[in-house]
Amino acid sequence: MTRSPATPLPPPTARRRLRETAALTQAQLAERVGVTRETVRAWESGRTTPRGRKREAYAKLLNTLAERAAARRAEPVPAAEPAPVSEAVSEAGSESAPKAASEAVPVVVAVGAGSAEAPEKAVDSLVLPARPLDERGSAPESAARSAPESEAAPQPEPRPGPAELTPAQAFDALYEFGAPALVRQTFLLTGRRELARESVERAFQVAWEHWPEVARDRDPVGWVRATAYEYALSPWHRFRLRHRRPEPPPADPGDRTLLNTLLRLPPPHRRTLLLYDGVGLGLPETAAETEASTPAAANRLLHAREAVADRLPELADPQVLHRRLAELASAERLRAARPPTVRLGSERRARFWTRAAIAFTVALIGTTALTLRTAPTHYEPPVSPGETVRGVPPKVAPGALSDEELELRQRLRDQLQDGPERLAPRLE
Repeated sequence: MTRSPATPLPPPTARRRLRETAALTQAQLAERVGVTRETVRAWESGRTTPRGRKREAYAKLLNTLAERAAARRAEPVPAAEPAPVSEAVSEAGSESAPKAASEAVPVVVAVGAGSAEAPEKAVDSLVLPARPLDERGSAPESAARSAPESEAAPQPEPRPGPAELTPAQAFDALYEFGAPALVRQTFLLTGRRELARESVERAFQVAWEHWPEVARDRDPVGWVRATAYEYALSPWHRFRLRHRRPEPPPADPGDRTLLNTLLRLPPPHRRTLLLYDGVGLGLPETAAETEASTPAAANRLLHAREAVADRLPELADPQVLHRRLAELASAERLRAARPPTVRLGSERRARFWTRAAIAFTVALIGTTALTLRTAPTHYEPPVSPGETVRGVPPKVAPGALSDEELELRQRLRDQLQDGPERLAPRLE
């Protein structure tokens, strides 16, 4: 029996962009599809994937929104265009944030939505130069048509494609490319070196368990980054004994002050500031990864910048803040484990939980069978416990008879045992 292929859907970031382009809220889109607002939020963040009829309805609605957006782009652009949603952040100096991803600063990997392919070599610069891409992930056609056809260079001969990587090799390449930067990012998020390394390793272990899903994702580093951030910001870490002891602060006083300022921010504000000013993601991508609306993400970013600027006025400029975050992360010697170690740890963890589930199931089945074997087949009323009866005279021990008792006994013995003779009338 063959299964029909599922209806293709655009990536989560493109879904959110299409909805915002059509000026629809999550509640309005959920009403059209017939689901709840939380379901649409999960679809746009990439945590869940629609299935069945809901997937078909969602895909049909997204196609309609994409056609309307393409029709609007084909129309002539008026002289005055409305400002985009991210204008609320531009007032605080956010124009320089998209440029932060193009600076070669050794702090974080600027791999956001749309960066589907990793570079051929795992560089340690951790910031990749951005190249303008269209919606399909290819270079714009205007760059290819800039030179006239008569002066176009001859087409090179097609080269043989690279050999296909095994899942283990692809995972190792992704880990070597993104793990060092993610450890530095998580350190800025938590201020703890051991927790940062543990969070990244756990995130990659989860990625290896869901490798088919991660391998098809357009931004696998973003998938792992979201998982690592969620684990690092879990409130349950405060109950662990080793996390109650403070770690040594950075040696430089300026780095120590900046790290303390970041840790004083609320976790959502700290995460938004790190993604936008540190990693270099756009505002819609930051809002999607933090599972918030675009205006909410903009407000968090503004409040976080104000809090940092109040404590450190020299970091009011986003470019200076990005450079200081890079310097703070690069000053710490943070190392990640080797890829085979993480992969084997994930497999060992999966085997442990699988065996634990099998053992629990076997124990449950055995307990049920024993209960059925030893259970009574009919109802037996319980025997009531004995009770003490009061008021009964105690028994007298036998002893010698008195004279009256001896006389009575002799009288009884002398008489007939059957009683007196029967009286009958006689004739005289």
